[in-house]
Amino acid sequence: MATEKLKIDTRRNKIIEVLNRDGQVRVSQLSEEMGTTMVTIRSDLDALEKAGYLERIQGGAVQTSFNNYNLEFLRKKKEYSEAKKRIAAAVSGFIQDGDTILINSGTTTYYTAIELKKHKNLNIVTNSLTVAIELGSCPSLKVILLGGETNSQDSFTYGNDVLEQLKRYKANYAILSIDGVSLEDGVAAIHAEEAMVDRMMMERAKETVIVADSQKLGKEGFVYVCDLKDIDKLVTEKGAEPGIVRQIRDAGIEVILG
Repeated sequence: MATEKLKIDTRRNKIIEVLNRDGQVRVSQLSEEMGTTMVTIRSDLDALEKAGYLERIQGGAVQTSFNNYNLEFLRKKKEYSEAKKRIAAAVSGFIQDGDTILINSGTTTYYTAIELKKHKNLNIVTNSLTVAIELGSCPSLKVILLGGETNSQDSFTYGNDVLEQLKRYKANYAILSIDGVSLEDGVAAIHAEEAMVDRMMMERAKETVIVADSQKLGKEGFVYVCDLKDIDKLVTEKGAEPGIVRQIRDAGIEVILG
């Protein structure tokens, strides 16, 4: 038993070494290099993900444990995760194959990105590193990561380069994860840098879709993004406070409950 555990620990330590060196690993690559089955490698990756060492992606994994922004992202991703998954599924329900979509950073947009894998021939333009990594391995999707300065804690790019690149694109939807939305204060973000990106995404899209769990409704956020009247859809969870939902609907915003 002790010998078997040593083999497992040795193999998993080797996986972490490869992650530190390359930033990502593939199941097929590790299986070949270590002379073990892909089932075993997948089991190792699942265990290492639970321990916080990596983030699973299709066909492999990417490094997280030695990067502070990824650890922070993993923490946020777990908050209200079931609600965020339902919101993401509701968004996917009105997306059409062939659409062009602008996506900002955030855990709710990350879950939305996972749902978008069900579609074909989407053009995805994003400033989110995690969204780009999640969707980059999908052959049926075209993914464009906007280059610029990087916020390492919350995993997004920003700045004049990002804004200039966005001007090249016209999209069906801008899907935005936000910090707060209310009738009085409108839509708010955590970072001033990303608020500027959000506004440009809204300008370049036919429709603006806000994705927000119930904790964000009625909340006064830190940085103003836009007035409530400037958005087209709010996608939130069925457990959202009915009074706030009614106020937002009365303001002319389509509210979808996931």
